[in-house]
Amino acid sequence: DPLDIDLSRTLFNAVVRDGPGTPVRIGPQDIEVHQTEHLTQAATVLLLDQSRPMGMFGIWVAAKKVALALYWLIRSKFPRDSFHIIGFSDYAMEVRGDDLPELAWNDWGPGTNMHQALMLSRHLLSREKVATKQILMLTDGEPTAHLEGGLAYFSSPPPAHATLDATLKEVKLCTQAGITI
Repeated sequence: DPLDIDLSRTLFNAVVRDGPGTPVRIGPQDIEVHQTEHLTQAATVLLLDQSRPMGMFGIWVAAKKVALALYWLIRSKFPRDSFHIIGFSDYAMEVRGDDLPELAWNDWGPGTNMHQALMLSRHLLSREKVATKQILMLTDGEPTAHLEGGLAYFSSPPPAHATLDATLKEVKLCTQAGITI
């Protein structure tokens, strides 16, 4: 932070301490600094893994608590920031923050489609006119699904090379667009 001394408050403090008269003796306890608040804005997308293993292995509750805490922190302390949530398993879709308390993990669909989640995030962040764009991901695993012709292609274990390639290509497009993951 820059040292921006508040001269009038500093002199006032010295006079109050020593009384009126010259010379005014300024001590370290008299110095006051202007506090400035930086008003930067950020756009954040939270990717929340809703795949079956998240629920089956007990990770879903902790991930949902983190998502709720982050949502309320940004909404209450940084109201100028934008915050989007994308839930993903075999497919990815945007979730309204107000719907987060009722959100559940996907117990019927296999797959962790990070490819589509990243793609949707990139499109959401492309509309934001801020310098700081970021994606946070809460997951328990690796990409096991990707979009192929508009449909989810699933392969695990291990993930298909096409799934890894599609996901890493989307990571590259995000970082080229200035998005931090």
